[in-house]
Amino acid sequence: MKEVYDFLKKCGTYYLATVEGDKPRVRPFGTIDIFEDRLYIQTGKVKNVSKQLQANPKAEICAFAEGTWVRVEGKLIRDDRIEPKTHMLDNYPELKGMYSAEDDNTEVLYFEDATATFYSFTSEPKVVRF
Repeated sequence: MKEVYDFLKKCGTYYLATVEGDKPRVRPFGTIDIFEDRLYIQTGKVKNVSKQLQANPKAEICAFAEGTWVRVEGKLIRDDRIEPKTHMLDNYPELKGMYSAEDDNTEVLYFEDATATFYSFTSEPKVVRF
């Protein structure tokens, strides 16, 4: 999982795909964190992405850097505890103007039953499960 985290941090931006009814929805994200041996992302509960994940937690992220890309698929599970929210916001202090660990909008979600696959045009795919 650390390899996946490090790659996503290097990329800076990754793309999160969710489902809304029968339509795919993709948008750029940048928050990624490891807390208690889980890979977390962050958003706001008022956003459509949050509503989509609550209706169907299956999601995939994709990122590309230096000829390699990763796809991470799994379920994103909401964690309402203060501790992972605080950890995320401490690692992304620029978000503290919009979010607070104590507000009812800040949402952190962790991957469950995740499979990350690293690809390139020159190597065989590498799979990491967590």
